[in-house]
Amino acid sequence: MSAETPAVPGQLARRRQQFRAWRGTRPFWAGLFVLLGGFPIMYFPYAHLQIGHLTLAMATTAGAGSLIIGVLLVVLGLSLWFQKHIRTFAGVAAILLGLVSLPVSNFGGFLVGFLLALFGGAMAVAWAPGVAPEDEKQPVAESGAAAGSTTEDMATSGAPAPSDGSRAGEANDLSGTIPANGTNGRHSAG
Repeated sequence: MSAETPAVPGQLARRRQQFRAWRGTRPFWAGLFVLLGGFPIMYFPYAHLQIGHLTLAMATTAGAGSLIIGVLLVVLGLSLWFQKHIRTFAGVAAILLGLVSLPVSNFGGFLVGFLLALFGGAMAVAWAPGVAPEDEKQPVAESGAAAGSTTEDMATSGAPAPSDGSRAGEANDLSGTIPANGTNGRHSAG
C-alpha cells in the first residue's frame, strides 16, 4: 500500500477473527507445541556454546538421528495444523519421537524438546472437534405413519394390528426401537 492509500478500517480485526475461526477448528496448540519441541531436539546436538573463552561442543554421535527426530516433529506439528484428521496418529508419533529423543539427542534437547513434544502429542490425541451451536440439538422429525397412526389406520394399511388394543409402536414393541420417540433399543430391558 502506498502512503496515499488509506488502510481499510477493521481489516486487522477481520483477519484476527478469521485466524481465530481457523484455529478453533483444529488442534492448533498441540501442533504448536509439537512444532516447537522439534527445534531444541535438532539444534542442541549441533550447537557450540561459547562461555567466555571456553567452547562447549555438545555434538554427539547421534547428530543425524537428532536431526531426523527434530524434522519429523516439525512436520508432525505442521500436519496437525493443516490435516486435522490425522491428529491421533500425529499425537502418538510425537509422543514416541519425544521418548526416543531422550537417549538420542542430549536428553531430548535438555528436556525442553522432550516435554514440548510430550505435551503437544497428548493434546493432539485428546483433541476432539467441537459441535457448532446450531447443530447441537435438532428436533426429531416425526413421521405421520409412525407417530400419529391409530390401530384403525394400521389395519387399513395392511399392517397387523396389536392384539391388546394399544396404539401401534408403543409399549408392546419388544424390539425397543421406536423412531417416534427416538429410542434405539439399547435400554429397553427392565
